Amino acid sequence: MPKALNRRARIWIGGVALLALGAVGCSESGKGDAAASARPAPAVTVTVTATATATETATPAPAPTVTETKTVKVPGPTVTTTVTKAASSGSRSGGSGGSSGGGGTKATSTCSIRSNAGNCYSAGQFCRNSDHGAVTTNASGARIRCSQSGSSWRWTYA
Repeated sequence: MPKALNRRARIWIGGVALLALGAVGCSESGKGDAAASARPAPAVTVTVTATATATETATPAPAPTVTETKTVKVPGPTVTTTVTKAASSGSRSGGSGGSSGGGGTKATSTCSIRSNAGNCYSAGQFCRNSDHGAVTTNASGARIRCSQSGSSWRWTYA
């Protein structure tokens, strides 16, 4: 089987064939009409055969596998409230000069969601993305909620 011609060789062969056709056509055009009619025109046959075969098999390299892990926190943290009662002293002194510790109630609250610095949030501060929709208490025990305010998320009184 003959070797297939590359593109440059095919173009060169085609150019030579065209040059030969042009030379034959020019040699007859210079003669008079009487001489051209007396002689039959020569038959010119040009055969150009070009065969090209290309086989390429590409095997793609394996693509890297991308694994994305996303951790989702469910809003709604647990609110812990501690209530302590002050102990009464048992006896009360009479009305002159002041009062001793009464049976009052002192409420302290522990906020369940804290900032990255470890402080309780207060109303008006910005919320983290993970706290959207969550409810907690501020340092004084009032309930606050992370809600959208305009284009930002802030802690507001619940």
